[in-house]
Amino acid sequence: MQETTRQAARQRRRRRRLTVGTTTGLIVTGLLVCLAMTMQPDRKEDAGSAAATAVANSQGTLPSASPGHKPSSASPSATSTSSVTPSAGPTTPKASPSKSAARSSATPRKAPVTTSLAGRIRPEVTYPGVATVYKAGVGDGACSYGPSSDMMIAAMNTTDYETSRACGAYIRVHAANGASVTVRITNECPLPCAPGQLDLSEQAFAELAPVSTGRLAITWSLLSPDAVGTISIRYKTGSSPYWCGIQAIGHRNPLARLEIRSGGSWRQLARTDYNYFLSPDGSGCGGAIRLTDIYGQQLTVNGIAVRPEVVQSTGVQFARH
Repeated sequence: MQETTRQAARQRRRRRRLTVGTTTGLIVTGLLVCLAMTMQPDRKEDAGSAAATAVANSQGTLPSASPGHKPSSASPSATSTSSVTPSAGPTTPKASPSKSAARSSATPRKAPVTTSLAGRIRPEVTYPGVATVYKAGVGDGACSYGPSSDMMIAAMNTTDYETSRACGAYIRVHAANGASVTVRITNECPLPCAPGQLDLSEQAFAELAPVSTGRLAITWSLLSPDAVGTISIRYKTGSSPYWCGIQAIGHRNPLARLEIRSGGSWRQLARTDYNYFLSPDGSGCGGAIRLTDIYGQQLTVNGIAVRPEVVQSTGVQFARH
């Protein structure tokens, strides 16, 4: 009986604890809900303020770049700027005929005083390079001049040959030992001839050092010589009133343009790597020819008939520079 009474008392105590715990839990829950409802507007205001700040920062001025910083290539503004405004570096003409020449600090360079008519080889510029030697035979070469009566000739490296723009140029070559020689460009020295390199005939190389030396450090520059004759014109084999190739021979200064008179105006002809200027449709063949050197001097010649492979004198020459 006593045991039954104790069990009943224990059950009553458990029920009271459960009731108190439930009530307390409900009160706490209610307080939390009220607190949440009270705080909710403040959080929305903070979130809106943060979003506005983020937008303002994204539209404002970017922080200044530190020295050496480069914009990311993924940046649309950087890409747009570079595509609209090209860098001046790659498009600015350089006096140096080669990268190796540009790197050289031992040889001072004079500022060129030439016009845009000059190619890679410019007046009043001294180019460093190397001289090698080759058997020139009768002196004929890529410039298509034919046999040479003077074996003081050289082949220009492909880069500075520049699709035959170097053909006929007179070059003064200096060796470190003080020796020098003047050569005329009649040929092309293909790769691996490097920019700045001249391949001299054996006769020309011997003026600088024994041919057995084979290779020699040099400097060279463009020359406008005194003792030259007059310019001649030659039409290429196969030329006719319907197609022709025209060549100028014996010009004192490098030739920049050859034009023919067609339809009442002058038309510039394209130059080939074998040193002929072509008129594919025959216009102007046998008519007036205008020659322009790299200094801008112009000579007009008439009366040169279309006679393939015949060298015809013009009786004129460019002035010395």
